Amino acid sequence: MKFVWIGLFFALFIHPCMAQQVAPSPTYRNPVIAGDFADPSVIRVGDTYYAAGTSSEWGPAYPIYSSRDLVNWAYVGPVFAQLPAWTMGSYWAPELFHRNGTFYVYYTARRKSDKRSFIGVATTRDLTKGFTDHGVIIEWTSEAIDAFVIEDQGKLYITWKAYGLDKGKSIELLGAELSQDGLKVIGKEFTMLTADRTNWEAGGAEGQAIFKRGTYFYMLYSGNACCGERCNYQVGLARAQKLQGPWERFANNPVLVSDETWKCPGHGTVVTTPDNRYFYLHHAYNGTDFTFAGRQGVLSELVWDEKTQWPFFRYGNAVPAQAESPSKISQKKDPDVALDFAKPVSEDALVWDVNLPKPVFTVGNGSLKLTNTEANSTGTFLGLVIKKGNFTFSTIVEPQEDLLQSITLYGDAANALGFGVRKGTLELWQVKDGVRAVLQTKPLPETTTAVNLRLKSRFGQFYDFSWSTPGGKPEMFTQSPVNGSYLPRWDRAPRVGLSVSGNKGSGNVKSIAMQYE
Repeated sequence: MKFVWIGLFFALFIHPCMAQQVAPSPTYRNPVIAGDFADPSVIRVGDTYYAAGTSSEWGPAYPIYSSRDLVNWAYVGPVFAQLPAWTMGSYWAPELFHRNGTFYVYYTARRKSDKRSFIGVATTRDLTKGFTDHGVIIEWTSEAIDAFVIEDQGKLYITWKAYGLDKGKSIELLGAELSQDGLKVIGKEFTMLTADRTNWEAGGAEGQAIFKRGTYFYMLYSGNACCGERCNYQVGLARAQKLQGPWERFANNPVLVSDETWKCPGHGTVVTTPDNRYFYLHHAYNGTDFTFAGRQGVLSELVWDEKTQWPFFRYGNAVPAQAESPSKISQKKDPDVALDFAKPVSEDALVWDVNLPKPVFTVGNGSLKLTNTEANSTGTFLGLVIKKGNFTFSTIVEPQEDLLQSITLYGDAANALGFGVRKGTLELWQVKDGVRAVLQTKPLPETTTAVNLRLKSRFGQFYDFSWSTPGGKPEMFTQSPVNGSYLPRWDRAPRVGLSVSGNKGSGNVKSIAMQYE
């Protein structure tokens, strides 16, 4: 009888409970937008999120992504396929804003006439068709950067970082009213925060993101050194009952700091989901790949202490490696890249150095023809964003007479590393601080019609090179990894791709492939 009661207990109680168990929520892993995607701005329009990020010295300017769930993002296109006429580089911190069916972007760029960075504005009704530029909207002493726009009681306000390059003056976060069309500053500036040089803000304050909940405006802002191997970026929190202030700093700032997994977090924006969860899309360096893969797009959730009315980060004061997804959709793996030029291909993923003319290339008759138009040591480069430090990049090219076609790691025109082929020769080369050196060569039969060049990367810093002929066995070209640690440059990470150098002429590339480990 005892066993009957035990069986009945399990039948009546245990089984129904098991049937009602809730499946675990899907999770995501950071980064959500992999690769060099600093200073991300995110907005939600209906059920779609849009994000734009810094492109620095890479064209096209300011990549835009879209998502339905904040963790799976698809490339939409650039803000500017053609660079604004007044600009010359430093394409930083594009801030998206949407109002009455119009998308705005308030962006930082360096002006040609004086090489100072100021804030411009551009608009569009359709993100897929790019933006129309309206020129400079904020010109302020030596520099004005990091715009953020917010609407309050029907009025528009723009905020920005000022005095970062003015000696003897503290950095301030300023604000002013905008015209109703968002294209002109009409109000007198006001100070929201002045960087406190006695604490973690000693290196300055920037990257402000403002949102409202209840009676308070809240601001997440970043401080200290943003970029490079000596960065110490962190995030602070402040609030005010009026946009003009006074702003009260959170007593336990900073609220987001480095750990071993994600370093130097900061500069992003806050967006709410339809079910009213708060997420901060911002950037940080991967702890393993660090500067060699750039500042990547990461997602951190904010939750609320209803008693104090202060938010805090759900997973502590570091960027979560893994966290509960904003929706019930699982995160997909970033796809590898495979471009076979015998088929139609999109140019969307390709990037270049904005300090040089846009590369001239065509796709047709089964190949990509990249024309060398540059007389510098590196030649003409066309590449891809590196999303993870461990990868294999390969290409099949047809050797040309006196034209070196290379797989190339490119920091800028004065700093690059390449492995190339011309008729009769394989060549490993580097350009460091503008000086070109041939590291190794190997003869190749003149009759060779195609060569597969391969680059294998470890942590985005150490590189092995190999090659083969069609159907042949791969041969190592280097016996030990080549150190490319000289390539990164402060606010950007290297790209990998193709270059042509030597004589003027066009290379002949049959395919490229990027495979991540």
